[in-house]
Amino acid sequence: MWGFTEEQFAWFGLTIGVGAFMLYMLFIIGQLAWESKAGKFGTFVIFLGLAFGMLGFVAKGIIQWLFAIG
Repeated sequence: MWGFTEEQFAWFGLTIGVGAFMLYMLFIIGQLAWESKAGKFGTFVIFLGLAFGMLGFVAKGIIQWLFAIG
């Protein structure tokens, strides 16, 4: 598709696409904290609970980059 291999297309979707979606989810979590007037600690707990899973995805990318895996 458009001169890309399947591997290049999958890499683009996984890194750029999911990364953009994660940023959008962080925006939504921030809006949720803002509209609920959660305060500083409440906002921290909301981000910790809802965005903690994203940390694993980011860590995987950083580890692959550091050790040149894949």
